[in-house]
Amino acid sequence: MRHRIAVVGGGPAGLAFARVLHRHGHPVTVLERDPAPDARPPGGSLDLHEGLGQLALAKAGLLAEFQALSRPEGQAMRILDTDGTVLRDWRPGPDDRANPEIDRGQLRDLLLGPLDVHWGEDVTRVEPVPRDGVRVHFADGRQESFDLVVGADGAWSRTRPAVSAVTPHYTGVTAVETSLDDVDTRHPGLARLTGDGSVAVYGANRALVAQRGSGGHVKVYAQFRAPLDRHAELDGADAGAVRSSLLALFDGWAAPVLDLLRHGTAFVRRPLYALPVSHTWTHVPGVTLLGDAAHLMPPLGAGANLALLEGAELAEAVAAGTDDLDETVRAFEERMWARAGRWARFTTAGLDRLVSPDPAEALALFDQVQPSG
Repeated sequence: MRHRIAVVGGGPAGLAFARVLHRHGHPVTVLERDPAPDARPPGGSLDLHEGLGQLALAKAGLLAEFQALSRPEGQAMRILDTDGTVLRDWRPGPDDRANPEIDRGQLRDLLLGPLDVHWGEDVTRVEPVPRDGVRVHFADGRQESFDLVVGADGAWSRTRPAVSAVTPHYTGVTAVETSLDDVDTRHPGLARLTGDGSVAVYGANRALVAQRGSGGHVKVYAQFRAPLDRHAELDGADAGAVRSSLLALFDGWAAPVLDLLRHGTAFVRRPLYALPVSHTWTHVPGVTLLGDAAHLMPPLGAGANLALLEGAELAEAVAAGTDDLDETVRAFEERMWARAGRWARFTTAGLDRLVSPDPAEALALFDQVQPSG
């Protein structure tokens, strides 16, 4: 008899896991809390690395479709001083596909494909039951049992407590997100400033990053280092008041840079949280974690890539059909922890340098990972 498998969460990790299992003819139940695929904005753009996210899509048989949708030109990166001086301006070569960009919404739709996702399923907890599988509890009081439950339900995972008591901690950095629409027509100066990819400006304990998506959409992230309870006014629904507070926080920066905030519409405050860099757990039969649920780390381009590859790799291991499902999962966890630990150390150190008292640290980090142009 085939194993009864559920994945909690319809993000990159959960959908990659389900899509690869589907490709191998293995049924899987996808439980997603959102009531529909478009229930909330999908977010910005993701760069998928050749050996990580792109490898996962290859395992799912979706690499060609990804290449048709992705934007290699989105790899471009420009860094400015706070006075507007261009410090670095790197542009990819015509055949450079190391880290092409794709909108999160496009990636989600690509992965969804033929999958039958159970939308509006609010999982409240996951309970391993000795000799009786794993019981999933829902907000409406229902329960359902599976042989394997994969928690791919993000930073505040409802699955994680089944294997680990650890919760995310505040990194010391908060981001406030806003966006610009139809930027080429409505804000041509900011379109030129952002370029085909991203523009970043680093000051003392502050950063402004703008990232172009498809369709003339630009996401803007204002980042600053502060205690969690500081700048609570940035949570307000009054966009004008939030904008004024942000402009005060970045006072003295070049006018074209501040225009990224002046022309932003809605603002969302996002304190950045992370799990310990070496987060592991004592293996629990029938339950495991993927992606942010397993190793939440600062958003420096690794999280979604790891999530995709972990989902694909676990699915391939399960589909291989070994008799001992538990041993298959246990071996996967060991591999996942080792790789995620390396990336968690890199991204944690990277955030410390990107939002630093010394802006030269951000430039030095960029030069380590990207050739300057």
